[in-house]
Amino acid sequence: MFTGLIEEVGIISSVSKMTQGAVISVSCSKILDDLKLGDSVTIDGACQTVTKLMPNGFEVEAAKETFDLTTFNEYKTDRKVNLERAMLANGRFGGHLVSGHIDNTGVFLKKENQGLADIYYFQAPENVAKYIVHKGSICINGISLTIASINENVFTISVIPATINGTNLPSLRNGDKINLEADILAKYVEKFIGSKDNKTDAITANYLQEHGFL
Repeated sequence: MFTGLIEEVGIISSVSKMTQGAVISVSCSKILDDLKLGDSVTIDGACQTVTKLMPNGFEVEAAKETFDLTTFNEYKTDRKVNLERAMLANGRFGGHLVSGHIDNTGVFLKKENQGLADIYYFQAPENVAKYIVHKGSICINGISLTIASINENVFTISVIPATINGTNLPSLRNGDKINLEADILAKYVEKFIGSKDNKTDAITANYLQEHGFL
């Protein structure tokens, strides 16, 4: 489990593509202080297992499913990527609950300055957009962010300089694909209120709204 608080921006040092995936090498320094073989790390929000450690980075073996659902198939040498190690049980829990399982890719549309913050515009596919709510949480390239506004499948986030400078957001160009993970709590709510899974009829959309969950 992760929090969506990026620890370091790493650099893709090599991508060795194979028929069913690829071996990806990432150069970094900060997260190496306690990283071990078998540890989980999110790369742009996608949870990967460390298969090799090097003095200046690590390797992962990305499966075909990861390539099908993420931006990994666009990775090239020198690309900047957001990195986060799995959360510690004894640490402060910032951000929101992030599983590292990407739901789909979206598109970065544009950026506008709004004084201290920048407003980023994104387009989400339907299977992600249905979970997006005003002031709710979403994970973009591994970054825990709050929805500022939403209009159908286009949504915005307001980003302060500290977040911009500590992530790969400055690398985004209009039309770039981004990894999206919807709030896992929204997925559970959908499952519980669905007719197939709601066995007792005790939990309904009206019930959740009345008690402040929707």
